[in-house]
Amino acid sequence: MIGFDYGTSNCGVATMQDGQPHIVPLLGEQDGGSYIASNLYAPSRDVIANWLSQQLPTTQQANYLVERKMQMQKGQAALRELAFDGISSELLFGKTALEQYLEDPEEGYYIKSPKSFLGASGLADSQIQFFEDIVACMMSNVKKLTEKALQKEVTQTVIGRPINFQGLHGEESNRQAISVLTNAAKRVGFKDVEFQYEPVAAGFEFEASLDKETKVLVVDIGGGTSDCSMLLMSPEFSGKEDRHNHLLAHTGVRVAGNDFDIQLALQGIMPSLGMNSLLKTGKPMPTSSFRQALAINNINEQTEFYSAKNRRELVQLSRDAQETAIIERLVTVHDHKLSYQLVNAAEQAKIALSGSNQQTICLDDVHENLTVDVSRETLKQANMRTLEQIAQLMQAAVAEAQCQPEVIFVTGGTAKSPVLSEFLQQQMPGIPVVVGDHFGSVTAGLARWAEQIYR
Repeated sequence: MIGFDYGTSNCGVATMQDGQPHIVPLLGEQDGGSYIASNLYAPSRDVIANWLSQQLPTTQQANYLVERKMQMQKGQAALRELAFDGISSELLFGKTALEQYLEDPEEGYYIKSPKSFLGASGLADSQIQFFEDIVACMMSNVKKLTEKALQKEVTQTVIGRPINFQGLHGEESNRQAISVLTNAAKRVGFKDVEFQYEPVAAGFEFEASLDKETKVLVVDIGGGTSDCSMLLMSPEFSGKEDRHNHLLAHTGVRVAGNDFDIQLALQGIMPSLGMNSLLKTGKPMPTSSFRQALAINNINEQTEFYSAKNRRELVQLSRDAQETAIIERLVTVHDHKLSYQLVNAAEQAKIALSGSNQQTICLDDVHENLTVDVSRETLKQANMRTLEQIAQLMQAAVAEAQCQPEVIFVTGGTAKSPVLSEFLQQQMPGIPVVVGDHFGSVTAGLARWAEQIYR
């Protein structure tokens, strides 16, 4: 049995050994250690179903081949073309997938953080099936890496989930996302699949360090969502299977690490591509296309940005601009499919700003010798609205729980940012803030819960 953190940014797995959670080393140290980035690269979108069909347990293959008959036929044609061109048909994951995409953004199919799309509104059945296949491919890869590391089959899992998935329809979006995750997990061979709120799981891990009953506000700033839970914790509660009365409040919003990256790219990078410039009429440049170019967590916005109609509009926009050449850089982003490239550059700068006050971003892919400088202050100002939403989330959890926390426990990859840490310290003066394992707290807590319900 495992705890499986299928995260927006990274995937991690933990199992219990001698009463303590053990993070499973999915990768070797030189490849990034225990966690694998939540992304996928395929040489062609059409071969994803074909690749997955080869990975499934024999008990799942027959039904899958029937359900995906049309996709498989389309994939066979793509496989023949790849073979003719001497291109591998293998799918890549994690750091390797990103490297392949960055090598040539115009080729292949790359997706980062598919968890962000699972609750999206208005998806056709074919789109939901496609996302289920994407998730199943990633889960199959993680499951195989886990079994290789543990030298045993894994059939039971507790998967972490946010309070609310990204989606506009509340519980309907949540049900859609949970259905996709459940179907994918069972497809790749998990026989028992349960879910636990990510901030609650992180709280279970923190609870193991307490020596008395404590009211804890868990703040989980992940890649796609920010969640808060107020929990009553005690070492005496750790063995109880029913914790319903100890969960005093849950709140969650669809803003988190990806938004930090996108907003930093918007404020730090996009002015060098013409945002905030002027039209020949003297009017300000419209910002919608700049925002669409960076909206990697919104499938509809990305579809619109990369449409042929939008390219014609971008070319016309460059002609209408006072500085035609600078707007042509945005056309380059369209033509070379550089959206992920720009957001990744901002993400790497955000990470670097944890250890320095200023960082230079190289944008050679957009224009030769183009660079921009960003600072911690740039990051803070770009994300002031996002930070305020997180503050409101914390206050909402306190209001729902009708009590003040005695300690604030912060987890999630974005919590590493000094900008966020400083901001959280300011929200509830006098209440100690404990920063947990940025990636491991949720994973370890899920393993603890798996042992509780499956033992």
